[in-house]
Amino acid sequence: MSYAAAVAEGIWAAGATRVGYVPSVTVAPIIGALVATDGGADGISPRVTPLSREEEAMGVLGAVALTGGLGVVVMQDNGFGNALTALTTFPLAYHLPLLVFANTRGSLGEYNSMIHAISQPMPAILRAAGVPVIELDRRSGAEDWRDTVREAGALAVMTYRPVVVLGSFWNTDGKVA
Repeated sequence: MSYAAAVAEGIWAAGATRVGYVPSVTVAPIIGALVATDGGADGISPRVTPLSREEEAMGVLGAVALTGGLGVVVMQDNGFGNALTALTTFPLAYHLPLLVFANTRGSLGEYNSMIHAISQPMPAILRAAGVPVIELDRRSGAEDWRDTVREAGALAVMTYRPVVVLGSFWNTDGKVA
């Protein structure tokens, strides 16, 4: 099982009702696995939807909790620069469960020097804002990633708040994601 497939399995096993994603080459394998297992194609399926910006994703997928479901956002961690206000003033402030899986940037193997400034401090920024953060990297196998994503979704539902899983794909199965 690839790490991307493990993340997709974990998201569905968490009981996701809808998944929204901000398109990126680094999360594309996760999106492909989510869409394929949901019976769709070309980045869209009945429960998987592309969105244009991270703050839009927080609003749309945060609102899924108002219908009794669990929304999931898939994005890159540098997108929290756009989404932090939406995340903290909607799902966090209104006690709405939301699972966010974000691919990390700015660590081992990062070629883009401008991304370090926003991505490296992101776990501390999220924690300072009161958002639980779980970090995964190559020290854990794909099955651990699947189980951790599933458990993070359960934590979001149980605690009525957003939970973020940060996954570093560098040097996992030989690909960025």
